[in-house]
Amino acid sequence: MSKGKVCLAYSGGLDTSVILAWLLDQGYEVVAFMANVGQEEDFDAAKEKALKIGACKFVCVDCREDFVNDILFPAVQVNAVYEDVYLLGTSLARPVIAKAQIDVAKQEGCFAVSHGCTGKGNDQIRFELSFYALKPDVKCITPWRMPEFFERFAGRKDLLDYAAQKGIPVAQTKAKPWSTDENQAHISYEAGILEDPDTTPPKDMWKLIVDPMDAPDQPQDLTIDFERGLPVKLTYTDNKTSKEVSVTKPLDVFLAASNLARANGVGRIDIVEDRYINLKSRGCYEQAPLTVLRKAHVDLEGLTLDKEVRQLRDSFVTPNYSRLIYNGSYFTPECEYIRSMIQPSQNSVNGTVRVRLYKGNVIILGRSTKTEKLYDPTESSMDELTGFLPTDTTGFIAIQAIRIKKYGESKKAKGEELTL
Repeated sequence: MSKGKVCLAYSGGLDTSVILAWLLDQGYEVVAFMANVGQEEDFDAAKEKALKIGACKFVCVDCREDFVNDILFPAVQVNAVYEDVYLLGTSLARPVIAKAQIDVAKQEGCFAVSHGCTGKGNDQIRFELSFYALKPDVKCITPWRMPEFFERFAGRKDLLDYAAQKGIPVAQTKAKPWSTDENQAHISYEAGILEDPDTTPPKDMWKLIVDPMDAPDQPQDLTIDFERGLPVKLTYTDNKTSKEVSVTKPLDVFLAASNLARANGVGRIDIVEDRYINLKSRGCYEQAPLTVLRKAHVDLEGLTLDKEVRQLRDSFVTPNYSRLIYNGSYFTPECEYIRSMIQPSQNSVNGTVRVRLYKGNVIILGRSTKTEKLYDPTESSMDELTGFLPTDTTGFIAIQAIRIKKYGESKKAKGEELTL
């Protein structure tokens, strides 16, 4: 007798294939779920494998456009970044995947959801907090945190033995000594040989981005148009055909930025980061499209965004949004509140940025705007007496100096000297 239906986040790899078979052994019916978030994946082969193992149904949801429109472009608007370097590629994908999985669970009458996340990682938190927000009564089956599972499958050999017993096909290619997670924003590499933070990643590890040393000698120039902080058009000349290419649909803009950046060695990073679970982790990432779009966006804000608005956004909205995304708190009241602050800061971010990609570098060539008037070259000129008189600055400095003088007097009264 069936214990009920479970919607399993299925990748087609060894771990989730074993989990699928194990759930069937426990008496559950299993709906195998996959989200297409732009990863290079043979979805038909995954479907065939899941059904062969015994899944009652395989459902693949195309999330690529929602991912760009609802998650990735707002991240560009807010300049999202974690610990100064990581552009949150894995973290940003989790809300859209979790929502798609819960939608499938509801449609298929599943009382529970399941995943193959490990007990030491961030993803278990990201998925489960999202699940409980989207469907508070859902049950979450987490094999890698269940003693009856992780004691049985203590290592890869146990997984392979079980797969052989169940007739689960396993790829015969030599396993890479690291794990990966891929979507259209990036790919991550961690674990295995990368757990030594002083180990240089081998050249053949990197999958998506050309080695900067091997990138073309000819620079790739492009222009990106922004409206209200959103990339709305990307134009470039194809260096091979000399033809001008222009794209405007959000997904096309994102993919064009990705393809150009990858071909020119842009977007590799190697960091040690702080996981939400209070462990440090070494990760390598290829984050080509976000690297280009974020840098262009930051540059345009210098021309079009009010100084005080920018400082408030940078000190409060950006770091808190980035932290909440990293910690899996997208579907929370605090993140909803923070998200509501993104667009008001972007209404003036309209214009065009000219960019050059060259051997791993993103070089800003120039920026312009037709609608925003915050920058006036005449007022800013050192060669013209316009905007305000030089004598006006005397009063400005005098007022700014009032409390500074008090500070100096206080130090002097105490017999203290200011030092470098």
